Amino acid sequence: MTTPAFAAPLQLPSETLPNRLAKAAMTEGMSDPQGRPSDDLVRLYEKWGRGGAGLLISGNVPVDAHHLERPGNVIIAGVQDDAAKAALRRLAQAARSGGAGFWVQLSHAGRQTPALVNPTPKAPSAVPLALPGKLYGVPVALTGVEIRAIIQAFADAAAVCREAGCTGVQIHGAHGYLISQFLSPLANKREDEWGGSLENRARLLLEIVRTTRAAVGRDFTLAVKLNSADFQRGGFAPGESMQVAQWLEAEGVDLLEVSGGNYEQPRMMKMEGLEAADLSGLPPSTAAREAYFLDFAVELRKQVKTPLMVTGGMRSAAAMNEAIERDGVALIGIGRPMVVDPDAPQRLLEGAASLDRYEERLRLGPGFFSPRSSSKTMRALNGFGALYWQYQQLRRIGRGQAADMRLGLLKALMAERREQEAWMARRGGGV
Repeated sequence: MTTPAFAAPLQLPSETLPNRLAKAAMTEGMSDPQGRPSDDLVRLYEKWGRGGAGLLISGNVPVDAHHLERPGNVIIAGVQDDAAKAALRRLAQAARSGGAGFWVQLSHAGRQTPALVNPTPKAPSAVPLALPGKLYGVPVALTGVEIRAIIQAFADAAAVCREAGCTGVQIHGAHGYLISQFLSPLANKREDEWGGSLENRARLLLEIVRTTRAAVGRDFTLAVKLNSADFQRGGFAPGESMQVAQWLEAEGVDLLEVSGGNYEQPRMMKMEGLEAADLSGLPPSTAAREAYFLDFAVELRKQVKTPLMVTGGMRSAAAMNEAIERDGVALIGIGRPMVVDPDAPQRLLEGAASLDRYEERLRLGPGFFSPRSSSKTMRALNGFGALYWQYQQLRRIGRGQAADMRLGLLKALMAERREQEAWMARRGGGV
């Protein structure tokens, strides 16, 4: 049998990954009330760490405790006490137990901070999310001093990760979180050095990369997750993404992960958006490929030599091999399959032809609960239900249980909401 391309090691400047399959970042929400990795989270990563992937990337780890992506995030903000450092060290050891690299995904949610956490989050500008319901508050524009503090917070958090035994960090510049908000002309209405031209809108990301690199050195992996596009008319566009990628290459970023979308247009989850998507500038075959963002990555390879990672949609071994051998992709991200099958990478390495697309069967119910419903609220409920179903499965694996494929989406949505509210109560409430 021919050895698959994804079984080959990947040499990066500061580490060698044993193969080209990566557990993509998926939010876990399984910290203790102090924001430290819980025992369940450590068990989850030990399971993933022995599942065959060459790299594990953590879910969102915010650098600001007031701007969580969701209740239960692991938090690296400010001075870490000995207990927090020890818990992070245990997490890194568990993730690396099977020989994989382990990168912490550092983020700041900005205006995508849930109102349960912070009803008045900071953002580039006071532009609220265009989503139904009241899950997110009206943001307040950051001051220049606050922006500089955020840049330093990313660098400080990366230094903590290095000390804990992680092999790298990934700066989250995609999916509508703070850095992505600065990149988007729709969310960033500033008229100072941080807004307006693309060079100004990209300044936050580039300053974070420079400051972080100075803090961790060249012998520690520094990666960035970048949107190919926001898929919104007037938003961050493919041509702009390619220019930012070139700037990041000049800064010496070790790897770029290509993604796309945000909460208003969740293309990264292949969910039907809440408005008509803007696909201008993307190859016409994008929607037809097995991987959501592969065609953009192919075009980007013509512009940069930085190794690229593509996540989203790939399930067959043949497509993964083709992406590496023909399209020049360095790493294949696997996300949702590892929610129910932590050993999915190992099964591919042992010859499995494909992974199950179970997520396509997850629906709240028939009729108006369909993702094709004319109701934005029902479409959003279905999307959140699917996400919360996955969160509940991660909790089960962390407790040493198998995934429960019979769990209903509505039941999962309600159970996860209770989990998040309980975490906030134990923590002492929001901001």
